[in-house]
Amino acid sequence: MTRPTTTRRPGARGPSAPAPGAKTARGFATQAALVRAAQKVFERDGFLDARITDITATARTATGSFYTYFNGKEEIFLAVVEALDEVGLHPPSLEYLAEHHADVADLIADVNAHHRAYLETYHRNAKMMRVVEEVTNVSDSFRRERTARAQTWIEASREAIGKLQREGRADPGLDPLTAARALSLMLSRSAYVTFVLEEEGAESIEGLAQTLTRLWVNALKVPPA
Repeated sequence: MTRPTTTRRPGARGPSAPAPGAKTARGFATQAALVRAAQKVFERDGFLDARITDITATARTATGSFYTYFNGKEEIFLAVVEALDEVGLHPPSLEYLAEHHADVADLIADVNAHHRAYLETYHRNAKMMRVVEEVTNVSDSFRRERTARAQTWIEASREAIGKLQREGRADPGLDPLTAARALSLMLSRSAYVTFVLEEEGAESIEGLAQTLTRLWVNALKVPPA
């Protein structure tokens, strides 16, 4: 399998020159349509077999206009991934734990709600997440990009776990950074196996969320109410 590269039309800008991008309301609408179309094509064909002409045909735009907004296939793929982040398709950080919780039951309910919301979003986008894994495995640049994105959420979780430790509500012997990374991976890989590899449906979400929440509580040794 070859590593994906940015695809450009003959005579297009060089790799260091950014696409002009949208500048008008109509341009922003076209750019958004291309991103939505790209997700459909990536989900159907995978990254390596997806073609820019298929993306523009799905978006009902001229192929030449694609390069007004994106330098190539890899760039629009990143735009699709960014759009997924905006709808919550990243392991939730534990920033919300900085909020006051009257008791442990409130804390656990909040964790479970965040787990469930993530799993619901993951399930809706399982086909695209399959492509994200594909590109992670064949593109060093995207792997680095994805890892860098995850650090923001892991760092916020590290700080939240440290707060719980200072409050006496989490095991003080845990390294908060390692714990944050492990809990994030537990959630994201469980979603990947359940909804991508095993192709289970929405009926699995509630039970999985509850189990992951219990594992989360046990891992941090959150004291009972």
